[in-house]
Amino acid sequence: MTHDGICLLSAAEMARAIRGRSVSAVELVDAVLSRIDELNPVLNAYCTMLADSARETARCADERIASGSKIGPLHGVPISIKDNVFVKDSRTTFGSRLHENNVTTEDAPVTARLRQAGAIILGRTNSPEFGWKGVTDNRVFGVTRNPWNLELTPGGSSGGGSAAVAAGLGPIAIGTDGGGSLRIPASFCGLVGHKPSYGRVATWPGISVGSLRHIGGMTRTVEDSALLLNVIAGPDERDPESLPASDVDYLVEIERGIEQVRIAFSSDLGFATVDPEVARLCQQSAMRLADAGATVEQIELKCDDPYECWRVFFYGATAARLGRIVEQQGHLLDPGLRSCVEDALKLRGLDFTDALTQRNEFWHRIRHVFESFDVLVTPTLPVLPFPVGQDNADPFPHQEQSDLQWTQFTYPFNLTGQPAVSVPCGW
Repeated sequence: MTHDGICLLSAAEMARAIRGRSVSAVELVDAVLSRIDELNPVLNAYCTMLADSARETARCADERIASGSKIGPLHGVPISIKDNVFVKDSRTTFGSRLHENNVTTEDAPVTARLRQAGAIILGRTNSPEFGWKGVTDNRVFGVTRNPWNLELTPGGSSGGGSAAVAAGLGPIAIGTDGGGSLRIPASFCGLVGHKPSYGRVATWPGISVGSLRHIGGMTRTVEDSALLLNVIAGPDERDPESLPASDVDYLVEIERGIEQVRIAFSSDLGFATVDPEVARLCQQSAMRLADAGATVEQIELKCDDPYECWRVFFYGATAARLGRIVEQQGHLLDPGLRSCVEDALKLRGLDFTDALTQRNEFWHRIRHVFESFDVLVTPTLPVLPFPVGQDNADPFPHQEQSDLQWTQFTYPFNLTGQPAVSVPCGW
């Protein structure tokens, strides 16, 4: 098999090939690192490489195979981890000049679980500063580009990971999602981006956006997403809100099909404006699920846009982290992030109390949908990918410019804490 052919295997295919000894972990890692050397200078998907440790880990992985030792489900599979998730002895900058030379001394729970499963960490992927926006650029590492069109953004804030997976620079990218940061880049790069239920994957340290933050992955196949969740799901004592262990095997679950599953399709959640091409493709795809045995019904929701509610939690938590340093070190921050922090510092306790009430009211509106349906299908984003250099999509003709109005289908489900996944449905 060619190097490019090896690099474009799914994680499940890579794991089977290594287990069957048709390819070694060293060969696989060398192939992916070679492809990174070729493409990353253009894409800027990876911001920090761990090539030497990856090669050494691959050598040890092959020794375990040769000795007949027990191996994990991701044994020898190369992956990437976003630059805001702790990796022991790795530079972890959060895309910020404040932490440009920061080295973390401990693994996050998700990192430890991946190592235990045999995964090989190739490096860290680029992110906007503290994940504050839905595109990927920062003042430390610069702009990340979409592999399908270098003039377009791959989305964010896990955009380095999405660019890497889409370009064959590793089959799995670990990222975080506080308002769509896994699903936005998955949508823009044609990937599967899965935000598990809040607490399903332990989060530590509990930094930045608190109760909105989920950890998950981006892959090229649903099978790989199920395989990944089998590995990373589970509690950790460092995260008191992590959910108890489950005996669910997600690889088994995806084989069950969707016969008799009740699916609701909403084109707008009751408040979103959607590009006509996106609306058409999503409606066609949703209705095709009936061909696989599901019951699909288009519904009209009566929800108000919860953006202002979400904004209080997201930017309020960001201000709690950065507000104390903004006066002396604000010049080091992305100007857009600094502006958001300064605005959020004006929030009052009453604003948070009101936001809690609004969050609860929104949850109950969404909860009622699941009294009659098993799954809610919507577009992931209302817009197509837009040029690099923009922080936000251009508004629709009748809209005023809003920071994240183009992500109206993602942040609502950080407020509810429900699992949400983006899957490709058009080109």
